[in-house]
Amino acid sequence: MRTTALFLIALLAAFAPAEAKKAPVPVKALPPMAAQGAVQAKEVSLVRVNVTGQPFDYFRPWQKKAPFSKRALGAVLAHDRVLVTADLVANQNYVELERAESGEKTAANVVVVDYEANLALLEPSDKKFLNGLQPLDLALDTVVGDRLAAWQLEATGTLVVTEGIVTTIGVTRYPADVSDFLTYRLSIPMQYRDNSYTVPLVKNNKLAALLLRFDPRSQTLDAIPAPIIAHFLKDASGPKYQGFPSLGVSFFPTRDPELRSYAGETGKPGGVYVTSIEPGQPADKAGLQRGDIVTAVGDHVVDENGNYVDALYGKLEVSNLLTGKAYVGDTVALHIQRTGKPLTLNVKLEHRAEEDYVVPPYNIDDPPPYYVLGGLIFQELSRQYLKEWGANWQKDAPQDFVYLDKFQSELFPEGKRRVVILSQVLPANSTIGYDDFSYLVVKKVNGKVINSLGDLAEAVKTPVNGFHVIETADDPKQLELGASEVAAEADALQKNYGLPALQRLP
Repeated sequence: MRTTALFLIALLAAFAPAEAKKAPVPVKALPPMAAQGAVQAKEVSLVRVNVTGQPFDYFRPWQKKAPFSKRALGAVLAHDRVLVTADLVANQNYVELERAESGEKTAANVVVVDYEANLALLEPSDKKFLNGLQPLDLALDTVVGDRLAAWQLEATGTLVVTEGIVTTIGVTRYPADVSDFLTYRLSIPMQYRDNSYTVPLVKNNKLAALLLRFDPRSQTLDAIPAPIIAHFLKDASGPKYQGFPSLGVSFFPTRDPELRSYAGETGKPGGVYVTSIEPGQPADKAGLQRGDIVTAVGDHVVDENGNYVDALYGKLEVSNLLTGKAYVGDTVALHIQRTGKPLTLNVKLEHRAEEDYVVPPYNIDDPPPYYVLGGLIFQELSRQYLKEWGANWQKDAPQDFVYLDKFQSELFPEGKRRVVILSQVLPANSTIGYDDFSYLVVKKVNGKVINSLGDLAEAVKTPVNGFHVIETADDPKQLELGASEVAAEADALQKNYGLPALQRLP
């Protein structure tokens, strides 16, 4: 179920059912009950979104990959803005809006993008471009059992409506793999259509959700729900977009009576056991400790499974109170038990920015830094680099690097640093014998501790007895390059490999 929207088009094309009986039909052909709530194509609050761009190549960080083109649909909102998924505009060079009924086009700007929540807001350069299109309001009352309509467009501009049923509402991990957010799951027989990269889901002519991922085999769809969209839009309306808050803590259910006994819990069983705390994050600053049991968040009691009772959805994971309902700057009361004694901690919520991680979870839109020293390629470890190994990067990427990414908080509690790696070796006179070395964590260069590429750039200014000495965490433990030879070969190395520069520092 982790098929992302980026994979949607290929999957839908490959596995679209051949049978016509379940296929969505143009809105004019729908019977009265099925077409209820649909609108004519010329009035529908959708525009095509055409995106061109180039992603960065993390295996060859001095260059980009092949250009791409994407076509999608955007939901027209108030204040002349268009909502799409962040996946659509990642690494974009140019974004264009297109009227479905006329083909009229205009350039657009990305006003706000949130890769964690997978949402982006566009604005046409022509302020009159969206005139005549009724902005969509949000449907914030969707519950299990509701029918939502997926809106798609044929290449001709014909509106295609496919109905699905909301089967589950819960909290799941979004593609950026940073936070858990509220998610609708639908059973829906959706097929590939032009512009299927972003698909709005509508309830009574109001926007209920945006497609997050789709599994054509099981015909189940996960969607970004209107409450998360509303949170995004409210934040985006302020002077500065702050993002969704993070508590910086991991929980574990307390169903096991032995665990409750170990934690010293008294009274009625319930709450979640704190297993880890991110150093310097809101929970840590408020004084939460590993081994505490969180029994309530504000007025919401947390049960032993980690759920609270939501007024609309019923039982829901407690993380929704922090990521979905609260905002950056809010103060949330955590009611806890510590060795059986009740305490209340007031936590001021913050957003954990991408640059605050030791191994950043995403580096989208920014060129990856690198440093070339005599043919040795040094980079800073990031999840974007690990994802170059494909969808199964957690198994296929170098396991030492995966481990550093997964346990970065425990391994580097001090934070405020990067992990510098020797990613590969370009054959050169100065690297003879080192050709097979790669995927090594760099500890020191010329006797200086390396916590960033900036540290490495400074360290190479002072060779040791005429040599650059690189110390690594694993074998071979140490590499030496002749400093004069490295300097003499620099221009030829750059020319031979077509490198635009021998370094790009953060």
